[in-house]
Amino acid sequence: MSETKSSTHDAEQLAAQAGEIQNGNDFRVTRLGFGAMRITGDGIWGPPADRAECVRVLRRAVELGIDFIDTADSYGPAVSEEVIAEALHPYPANLVIATKGGYERPGPNRWVENGKPEHLRATCEGSLRRLRLERIDLYQLHRIDPKVPADDQLGTLKSLQAEGKIMHIGLSEVSVKQIQHARTIVPIVSVQNRYSLADRGSDDVLAYCEKEKLAFIPWFPLAAGKLSGAESPVRRVAEQLKATPSQVALAWLLARSPVMLPIPGTSKVKHLEENIAAAALKLDEKELQQLSHAAHA
Repeated sequence: MSETKSSTHDAEQLAAQAGEIQNGNDFRVTRLGFGAMRITGDGIWGPPADRAECVRVLRRAVELGIDFIDTADSYGPAVSEEVIAEALHPYPANLVIATKGGYERPGPNRWVENGKPEHLRATCEGSLRRLRLERIDLYQLHRIDPKVPADDQLGTLKSLQAEGKIMHIGLSEVSVKQIQHARTIVPIVSVQNRYSLADRGSDDVLAYCEKEKLAFIPWFPLAAGKLSGAESPVRRVAEQLKATPSQVALAWLLARSPVMLPIPGTSKVKHLEENIAAAALKLDEKELQQLSHAAHA
């Protein structure tokens, strides 16, 4: 126990070494967050195998300086938000909790878009109850539902914001054109698209976010181990630095753009601590050049 306390003291500012994101809309967080999708059961369905360990993960994340936690009503569904509240409520003053709405979950690994205004309003109200919040710091449209006019979906979030139920609004899996359109309706502070060293299909969206100073939140930031093959540049750089491939992949994301906000997730404290240690890992130009070929290796 004493060892844990001393390591907490030594590393309490570890996440802060990733730096901060701050924009003109009073959205300010450390550039390394925690994604809470994995604190659920298989298929992102039902309770986690070890709920007590997931509670420890969340508490340890905050101890190590994480001040941004990303979740969604559809994770579980509802389970992730409930575990967050169990672990961390009453919340530290600087903690930003982001959640999302716009999906229905008919079963494990099944996701059905629903952007109907009544659904978005109901999911936001449910998130407020589960998270024990009066206002959600960042509410993200999980997907723009092509079956519902985008203006109706964004207009619903605008109304919820006007009612004081959400503070900031973000988007997920969108194009530059969709972001531009959304910003004609409501201010946007963040964009969450799939992105990693091995998947750079959203480079144009990242460039737009950088230009407009919007936080870019890459989901699937570690590509679930695809980066760690025996011959991969990531593994070679990791061996040179005495780091893990996951740490190198996260360090690359942090170096890639000042608006990058990776949110690696896990249900294990050991893995969490390993991920957060990436905040202190600095890559030089040679290493960055080696990694730039990783997606094509």
